Amino acid sequence: MELPKQAEEAIVVDREATSFKSGDEENSLTVSPAQFDMKSFLWHGGSVYDAWFSCASNQVAQVLLTLPYSFSQMGMASGITLQIFYGLMGSWTAYLISVLYVEYRTRKEKENVSFKNHVIQWFEVLDGLLGPYWKAIGLAFNCTFLLFGSVIQLIGCASNIYYINDRLDKRTWTYIFGACCATTVFIPSFHNYRIWSFLGLGMTTYTAWYLTVAAFVHGQRPGLVHSGPTKLVLYFTGATNILYTFGGHAVTVEIMHAMWKPQKFKFVYLLATLYVFTLTLPSAAAMYWAFGDGLLDHANAFSLLPKTRWRDTAVVLMLIHQFITFGFACTPLYFVWEKVIGMHDTKSIALRALARLPVVVPIWFLAIIFPFFGPINSAVGALLVSFTVYVIPCLAHMITFRSGSARKNAVGKPPFFLPSWTGMYAVNLFIVIWVLVVGFGFGGWASITNFIKQIDNFGLFAKCYQCARPLVSTPPPRHH
Repeated sequence: MELPKQAEEAIVVDREATSFKSGDEENSLTVSPAQFDMKSFLWHGGSVYDAWFSCASNQVAQVLLTLPYSFSQMGMASGITLQIFYGLMGSWTAYLISVLYVEYRTRKEKENVSFKNHVIQWFEVLDGLLGPYWKAIGLAFNCTFLLFGSVIQLIGCASNIYYINDRLDKRTWTYIFGACCATTVFIPSFHNYRIWSFLGLGMTTYTAWYLTVAAFVHGQRPGLVHSGPTKLVLYFTGATNILYTFGGHAVTVEIMHAMWKPQKFKFVYLLATLYVFTLTLPSAAAMYWAFGDGLLDHANAFSLLPKTRWRDTAVVLMLIHQFITFGFACTPLYFVWEKVIGMHDTKSIALRALARLPVVVPIWFLAIIFPFFGPINSAVGALLVSFTVYVIPCLAHMITFRSGSARKNAVGKPPFFLPSWTGMYAVNLFIVIWVLVVGFGFGGWASITNFIKQIDNFGLFAKCYQCARPLVSTPPPRHH
């Protein structure tokens, strides 16, 4: 008995939507228990758990050390409220990106397009669903965001190691860690971050709870002041740093593509964010409680804590994690560059690594020019994250499913907690307006103002930004 054509097509679509394999190394990821080996266990990650570790590890890197600084700018109540608000908002837009990815993937595979040895990226999803203009917009914002995200990790490495070894200035440490981070060119794709994501999250968990405990052990000194918020420019600078904290979406599509079943990603980012709250909220609140306004001149939380073996351990762990996060941020840039020069299908790891090296050079250079740790987080949050993470996914989702037929045939239907397309449009529109006004508008003004102030105070190519200045001793009075 022959099936009607529509029913047959529906079965094909359903089968394809539930049997995606990641394009990169497509034929090598199905490993039976009998074939288990340690290399596959450590190197080939494509499960929901791998995606969760990647998302959670990628969210909290160096920004963990700048959130207390943001609390001092905004005050305790606003700091906690905006963390929860932006965390949930970021989880929603990550959900939208996952829906759009599955929609794009399903449409392409119905056309018999193969993604073997090809990693799908966000700008390709926009191109396939909305056309070349959206591709250009997505590519520009995403690549610039990832570029400066990598710069921030490099600055953070130099800033952190200085608290263990101050015999070298931060600029020299930036040279050294730039060379170290360049070795990420040898990591082929997000499949190969399984063990690194697991270790990275463990490292940030230790650091977050060290900050919390150390702050309570330190306690409050007499005369401590908690004056925030005092100035609008500081308030919105802190707010955009938090906006940046929950904006790890620039690698969401690549993480999804590395999964064996990408359609299961939908709520992975939300679950990762809920865990991240257990790290960021206690550590930032405890540090602000203990140090108050002292954080206004210390963008790195380590700078206010005494040198102990516990602090040095946290510094070393954060350094390793920043290396991992640098790789996370750079890998999509490597993919884009490989596609531009026609090397993306090359199977030789050595050739691909050599081709990727030019990507690291501008990152290295920018980290030396602008070593402004907290302010650059805020500037990136306002000018890049606001569009890449929040505005573009919401607009893309609304336009993709604007017609009745597109909504009817959509692979991803509205979620159970918001079961109407009207509700989804309302949420998307609210996010677009909020982020454009508060994040990009006020946040952009505040972060750029603060950024220019840092340049005026420290200059470009600052040798040692916010380093401890040596005390000038007063000579004893002469007795005649």
